[in-house]
Amino acid sequence: MLFVGASTGGTEAIKLFLQGFPAECPPTLVVQHMPESFTASFARRLDGLCKARVLEAQGGERVEAGTIYIAPGHSHLQIRRSGGVLQTELLQSPPVNRHRPSVDVLFDSAAQVVGKHAVGVILTGMGKDGAQGMLRMRQAGGYTFGQDEASCVVYGMPREAALIGGVDEVVRLDEMARRVLGVFGRVLV
Repeated sequence: MLFVGASTGGTEAIKLFLQGFPAECPPTLVVQHMPESFTASFARRLDGLCKARVLEAQGGERVEAGTIYIAPGHSHLQIRRSGGVLQTELLQSPPVNRHRPSVDVLFDSAAQVVGKHAVGVILTGMGKDGAQGMLRMRQAGGYTFGQDEASCVVYGMPREAALIGGVDEVVRLDEMARRVLGVFGRVLV
């Protein structure tokens, strides 16, 4: 499974990244720091531009290949196991790193629930949300990517994740989809 986090400059970065995915992409959960009034329209816009299905997570959806789940602006998004099924879960708990949704909440759930079968991507953004969660994903055996400084609008979140040892590979945005999908072909299939 793929877990993606972004903030400042992230809407365009996410669009470019996800447009490189085939219709039958790995199940993908995305946190973009964005007010709740914009996340549904962001998901609809991506759905019209991407080969895979893109939707705003409602909570309780079975996580499936070929679908990208965008966190709503009012809730944290995480992955949970219910029986033998992986599902989205929304939480109204307090902000983490001043954000709800928080990338750290998503990445922490990936580390705990998916472990070595998780791939994490941290894209452009201000601050450090997602850095600690990405480190925990890597420590749990997942594989992690950070966007490079030259292609970031703000080299904050990827920089923080790299500084603490949370990033396996630093990659240009225009190469990210190919590199990420390559890991799925090499390791997880």
